[in-house]
Amino acid sequence: MCNPHNNIRKGASLADKKAHAKDHKRWSRRNFIRGLGLTAGTGMMLAKTPISAIASSPLAYLLNEAANEDRVFVLIRLKGGNDGLNTIVPLYDYSTYQSYRPNIALAENSLLGLSNEFGMHPNLQNIKSLWDDGKMKVVNNVGYDNHSLSHFRSTDIWGSASDASEVINSGWLGRFLENEYPDYLMTPPPNPPAIQIGSSGSLLFNGAGESNTNYSLAVTSPDELFEIAQTGQLYDTQNIPDCHYGTQLEYLRTVANTTFIYADIIKQAYDNSSTEIDFTTSLGNQLALVSRLIKGGLGTKFYVVSLDGFDTHAGQLNSHAQLMNNLSSAVREFYEDLGAKGKDVLSMTFSEFGRRVQQNASQGTDHGTAAPIMLFGEGLNGNGFIGTGPDLDDLDNNGNLKFGTDFREIYASVLENWLCIDPDLVNNILGQSFDRLDIGLTCSPQVSSPSLAGYQLQHEARYTSDGQIIIRYTLPNTMFTKVEVFNILGQSVAKLHQGRQSRGEHQLTFRGGSQFAPSSYVYRIEANGQAYSNKIVLMR
Repeated sequence: MCNPHNNIRKGASLADKKAHAKDHKRWSRRNFIRGLGLTAGTGMMLAKTPISAIASSPLAYLLNEAANEDRVFVLIRLKGGNDGLNTIVPLYDYSTYQSYRPNIALAENSLLGLSNEFGMHPNLQNIKSLWDDGKMKVVNNVGYDNHSLSHFRSTDIWGSASDASEVINSGWLGRFLENEYPDYLMTPPPNPPAIQIGSSGSLLFNGAGESNTNYSLAVTSPDELFEIAQTGQLYDTQNIPDCHYGTQLEYLRTVANTTFIYADIIKQAYDNSSTEIDFTTSLGNQLALVSRLIKGGLGTKFYVVSLDGFDTHAGQLNSHAQLMNNLSSAVREFYEDLGAKGKDVLSMTFSEFGRRVQQNASQGTDHGTAAPIMLFGEGLNGNGFIGTGPDLDDLDNNGNLKFGTDFREIYASVLENWLCIDPDLVNNILGQSFDRLDIGLTCSPQVSSPSLAGYQLQHEARYTSDGQIIIRYTLPNTMFTKVEVFNILGQSVAKLHQGRQSRGEHQLTFRGGSQFAPSSYVYRIEANGQAYSNKIVLMR
């Protein structure tokens, strides 16, 4: 048996005191900054619940055009690190489980039987019916190599779909938004492809640029959202101080104003539906809104909701039980309220990490590694378990579970087999190819991706030492081209070329003189009826 107290990262345990507090401060500060509104991208609010919306990407095109166009994927974030061993209990090794947790182990006779090998927390009774009806599955031992025990870092890994050894400050959806369609201000999609409710701590929707922009806005209610849709703006972009600060303020306010185009359609969906049952929990209030938007025909494919409080270092037995009840009630009420639309909705829980196998001195558990993920929905075509269960006799040097299923295998499986995304595009989104799991999901033939089939033009921007920007592009044939530079307001500030150009490489220079404020701009190349663009940053 290994010593579970060796080599633990400082901050993973409540006993680490200052290091643990520092880790929480860092995590909380980052979440606070991201949720400040203009500073880091803002969020809408419906029924007093915060929302953020993202704009166009190749993924969004496929989501809107795929054969299964009504399908929705809901991510349920269990924020703080859910204790997987007290969520899905390994009955096949109950005595070892109990020996590690003399004060917080769940009584064997209280567990909800899912199979001969696994029992479920008794406060998950409300979702037991989903299991019995073949609408729930569990993926065991989900994690990744070299697991981080930091809230901050592990949340980023889940949001960016990165390896633990690489730092990527963008989300797997946000990268496509900014890199593939940086001119979203000028050509936004008709519907928000993804909506996040509640927590703003995930990188999932962050772009890859220097500002890590989260493409969202903030309002307080459906009525205010409708008023914004009528007036066209929330933040004044005219009465701005004539200075560097004013330039940056104008940029940030304009970014917030850009998603007003979604206000009207979200308000319509909200008004076109209603909740049929009473939602009884905090998570339920978020899922009530999701259900209403889905039934109202919004057309959004991704939703993220959040339940906080899973960092159970002390007094875990009671607090975790309350969280399990919140989760269970909310999910059951969600599918009851969806009614017939529930067949098109797949939901999945996730958390930044699991908990230590052994309880701590405060009758809680410290930061761990692998944990189970639960999926819900009729599309699963039956109940069951995926992957091998936790091995309590083969822990790592820190006394933590060794993971069996990479979390990105689940992402890849859902994208390809539920949302019917082209396999090559799925691999591009996640940065590499991951095994697809047999979750029971099926889809019709995939549609082709415009980013793979229609993007013939090669283009880039290079910066010179004297502050100029060289825009280079290669034409596959002789054709009419138009090259312009736009500011963040979507206004054309420089026309670099208009007319026919021959096949081959071309380059144009954007000269950043004193008339151009230091800020982000977008160059746009129109060639043969297609538009190609990228973001550039003018600096002094």
